[in-house]
Amino acid sequence: MIFKRKLYQKMLQWKSERNGSTALLIKGARRVGKSTLAEEFAKNEYKTYILIDFARTSREINSLFDDMSNLDFFFMRLQVETGITLYKRESVIIFDEVQLKPAARQAIKYLVQDGRYDYIETGSLLSLKRNVKDIVIPSEETRLTLQPMDFEEFYWALGNETTFNILRQFWEMKRPLEGSHRKLMRDLRLYMLVGGMPQAVDTYMQTNNMQFVDAKKREIIELYKEDFNKIDSTGRASQLFAAIPAQLTGNAGRYQISSVIENQDAQRVASVVADMADSMTISLAYHVNEPNVGMPLSQNIYRYKMFLADTGLFVTLAFWDKDYTENTIYSKLLSDKLDANLGYVYENLIAQMLRASGNELFYYTFPTDNNHNYEIDFLLSRGNKLLPIEVKSSGYKTHKSLDVFCKKYSAHVGERVLLFTKDYKKDGATTCLPIYFTPFL
Repeated sequence: MIFKRKLYQKMLQWKSERNGSTALLIKGARRVGKSTLAEEFAKNEYKTYILIDFARTSREINSLFDDMSNLDFFFMRLQVETGITLYKRESVIIFDEVQLKPAARQAIKYLVQDGRYDYIETGSLLSLKRNVKDIVIPSEETRLTLQPMDFEEFYWALGNETTFNILRQFWEMKRPLEGSHRKLMRDLRLYMLVGGMPQAVDTYMQTNNMQFVDAKKREIIELYKEDFNKIDSTGRASQLFAAIPAQLTGNAGRYQISSVIENQDAQRVASVVADMADSMTISLAYHVNEPNVGMPLSQNIYRYKMFLADTGLFVTLAFWDKDYTENTIYSKLLSDKLDANLGYVYENLIAQMLRASGNELFYYTFPTDNNHNYEIDFLLSRGNKLLPIEVKSSGYKTHKSLDVFCKKYSAHVGERVLLFTKDYKKDGATTCLPIYFTPFL
């Protein structure tokens, strides 16, 4: 199925504003839908298009990039090989998996300067960074990032373009949803379980069977593990990736490298973690040493939490010890009846939602009087104030960390938010929000 994606509007903006002066580079994790989106855009917005998939293109087309000195000859041969006619300023050429053909990416500079056609490139950020050793990286690129489908896009996939708009209206009115809250939380848990990887969503749409959805997600995870083994033959990246659910469950305040890989620490695996982040399969939330606006200035790059970029994959990875995650587990998760602490799943979901809204992830911990830690799960910067967020997976009786933090840093704090699974309410100075309001923060 072809799904409606928000990035499409940004692509339209690029086409209109740049008018051929730059190529469009769509980056993102593997299986996130980059190729499908690029081709759908080409079909809809151009008279003709040529798709060159460097993962399986012919030897003849590959050889065209060995000599780009005569573009007239290049375009003539390309049309002969593909049987597709190109029209000046009405056609686009897609370089799919462009990281596999560095010479093609280098040629973008000259192709854009030529000005006859538009160009769209797709690739993973990690591979794009690695395969540039012997080429001049083109500056004539507009770069956009495609992430897993967000909650609103998930609704669109289900054929529902109404609920999220109404949800936005309730947010603007700052009112509880009352009788509709239960349904919205069930919808949110469905999104949490299926996730936003297009193939998983498509499988759910076609089969309505969570076992098949789980199998599709396992295929994607296995693919990621294979990729990790390519970038780190020691297997450390794959080990760190597999341990993400356990690390969040442990509630240690940071990712404990040594508990996953013996005799290793954050400094020793820094380059491996950087590559994992570049693959866009994970997101990192950094601890800030001094909570204030301009948090990147005080972030500790060796102290972080690690999340999966897609919570659907996270759920499958959390039950990796089974051959498949049984439909009974999915059913109980969906009805919120599984006898387990699901706080870490919601925390991953909130991290994904915040990243989808364009936020970088930061958190803060500080000691209590009895040698434990208070923790602010997420810290956002809003104007010249901080927006601290505490996460609760169910009901709440107190929000001590939030209270103490806001008292200690009162000069820096604006709004204060508790994200939980209950309906909207105010609790003194704290705004208690159901998790489905996270995209509006």
